[in-house]
Formats: sequence, structure tokens, C-alpha cells
Amino acid sequence: MSFLENLDWRYAVKSFDIDKKITKEKLQKILYSIEMTPTSFGLEPYRVDVIENSEDLKKIQGFSFNQAQVGNCSHLLVFSARTDIMDRIDAYLQLASGGDKEVLKTLEGYGDVMRGFVQSQSSEEILVWAKNQVHIALGFALAACAELRVDSCAIGGFLPDKIQEFLKLDEKFIPTVLLPIGFRVENPKSKKVRFGLDDL
Repeated sequence: MSFLENLDWRYAVKSFDIDKKITKEKLQKILYSIEMTPTSFGLEPYRVDVIENSEDLKKIQGFSFNQAQVGNCSHLLVFSARTDIMDRIDAYLQLASGGDKEVLKTLEGYGDVMRGFVQSQSSEEILVWAKNQVHIALGFALAACAELRVDSCAIGGFLPDKIQEFLKLDEKFIPTVLLPIGFRVENPKSKKVRFGLDDL
């Protein structure tokens, strides 16, 4: 099947088969697609937590307005936006330089550009920017799931503070979107509805 045919196949699953689990190999490929996502400045300003324990899934379902997909999925990916962007810039420069001080010096100009951007934004604007990057990563994960014939359903309706507390996340990580993945119980009963290209 081609990539576009797999996109036609995918849909927002309403309920997962609780007895079917994703293999470690497929899960790693989905996570790799997130790692390879293009982001602003290449900073990947987010964190992804993978939840598979059934009791934890049920607890998070309660923080997600009891949406069934959260409780009966194989794995739940919790995408959180980062707010510690200055620290992220420093870590990125160290990573890009390979720890070589001379190489690091050549990257300082780029570092100044990134820091200048952060300093020009309010904390609220930076959070919006980081959340936008999260949604790019979400898109890549959804596409990877389709390519691997793994079902998915992006969920934005949940209580971020409750999930942050339950997962014991540092306050710099803001839960932004959930991605339950697994295998559908049944095929969609209605035709997929999309606006045409001339209306986008």
C-alpha cells in the first residue's frame, strides 16, 4: 500500500481492541518518526511519555472526560510542550557541537539568533510556539501510525494539570495533546469527510 492509500485507510478510532497490543518494533518506529520531526530551530521543544499500564490508562481516562480511546488503547503517547527553552538551546548547541569547544564557538551565532527569538517573546507566546511544534510532531506520529497500519486518535480534551500531576511531570512540561494508539474494534461505519483542495 502507498503512503496516500494508508492515509485513506486511517480514521479517528472510537474504540480500540483492548486485547491487541502494538509490538515494541512498531512502537519504536512511531517514536522515531517523532524524533525525526522537523521543528523550529530544530529544538524539538517537547517531551513524550509512553503509558501502557492498564491501571494508569484508566486513571488518565478519568482526566480525559472518560473518553474510551484513552482507557482501551494499547499505548498512550502524552505530548507535553516544554517551557525551558533557554536550557533547551544550550543542550542543542552542546549536542550539535559533539562537545567540541571549537565547534561550539562556530555555533554561537546561531545560538544568539535562537536566544534573541526567545527573549522577544512573552512566556505565553513561547508556550503557544512550543505547542505548535508539538502538533507538528503529532502529525508525523499520526502519519507513521497510518504507514504501519496502527490505529490512532488524537485527543485534545483533557485536564492538563491533572495529567501533569499524575505523571509527576516537572512544571516546565505542559501536557498538550494525547495520542492513544492500538487496533480498531471495527471499521468506520460512515465515509470520511474532508474539504476539497480548492477549499483549503
